[in-house]
Amino acid sequence: MPIRFPRHSISPGSEAVMDIQFTDEEVAFREEIQQFLKDELPDDWDPLNQASPHSPEQLPFTKAMADKLADKGWLTLAWPEEYGGQARSIMEQTVYREEMTYWGVPGTDLGTGAIGWVGPVLMISGTEEQKSEHLPPIANAERYWCTLYSEPGSGSDLASLQTSAVRDGDDYIINGQKIWTSSGHIADWGWLAARTDPDAPKHRGISLFMLDMKSQGVTVRPIVNMAGSHEFNEVYFDNVRVPKGNLVGEENRGWYTLAVALDFERSGVGYSASARRTLETLVKYAKETERNGKPLSEDPIVRHKLAERKIEIEVSRWLSYQVAWMQSQDMVPNAEASMSKLFGTELTQKVALTGMDILGMTGQLSKGSKWAPLQGYIQRLSLSSVSSTIAAGTSEIQRDIIARRGLGLPRG
Repeated sequence: MPIRFPRHSISPGSEAVMDIQFTDEEVAFREEIQQFLKDELPDDWDPLNQASPHSPEQLPFTKAMADKLADKGWLTLAWPEEYGGQARSIMEQTVYREEMTYWGVPGTDLGTGAIGWVGPVLMISGTEEQKSEHLPPIANAERYWCTLYSEPGSGSDLASLQTSAVRDGDDYIINGQKIWTSSGHIADWGWLAARTDPDAPKHRGISLFMLDMKSQGVTVRPIVNMAGSHEFNEVYFDNVRVPKGNLVGEENRGWYTLAVALDFERSGVGYSASARRTLETLVKYAKETERNGKPLSEDPIVRHKLAERKIEIEVSRWLSYQVAWMQSQDMVPNAEASMSKLFGTELTQKVALTGMDILGMTGQLSKGSKWAPLQGYIQRLSLSSVSSTIAAGTSEIQRDIIARRGLGLPRG
């Protein structure tokens, strides 16, 4: 039975129909993915207890899995065939991403953003030369990327960024600093937002560039987060030359191209997939662990908390599939993508807090302690999930987008 979503953005009084049933082709594709992962992942694979995919010990396996996914044509399965894709449906792409996240498969985005938004934005705004140079290496898992947006003084207010790009003949000269750059230490190329007109209003003086991370003057320094993992970096630019041919779209119009990229970033199904995996682990733990002579699963407080998270995971999942469905209908899921991102990231924190409540004091023990339940996974999740409502647009920014673009409210 299709679920009907009223859509004020289509026309007054009309409604669009979203059929949430998967087609036979989508079901078969999910089964194919699951069989592939059963064959390719190690027998003892535990998606909740793996090192960072870009850590020295895990990077070789990450690249090996990326190569296998590229050989299957799955890295870029929704891309047009002329760019190395399979022209699969957006719904099939969402199924793929859900399974990859649920199983914790590394190597699915070649660093940060290569497949998620670099490739898609290049297809929309890139020149033919840029597409020819950069899209095939992404499709073939040969080129890893990072995204160079945030700065020490520009996070939520990204349009206030100060990294400068000054035209000098056939080049732009880049000076400044970026921070919280995921994958910067392993990236071959960077997706850079820089200011090309310091006198223009802040949204109108920004341009987008592709930067070779091996360029002279680029310095990458690690940031180890409070969970003890090296995923973030700070990146410095000291008179770095970027050829004008690496400008993406029009000069000073990069903000609008960047906004499209952010919509790609916010529309993922990974939040509910990873939360579902964690919830299943907590349910198993509650069934197998006794406290005061009774299984935790018989405690009504524990049962109710797990039930609440189950409901929220299903809501998050279908918010994501609503976004995918809208994209498949050539609609722009702007407010809807923000709803998915907001609900999914706050769900991640709720699941972590629920885990800590159920595990009790021992939940604070880290991996390596013989007393740490679930190998310290919940402790790591509780620390790492703090940033989920900050990265890619804070919860406050998402609520503002929903208020303005979803409800038609004025700026506050």
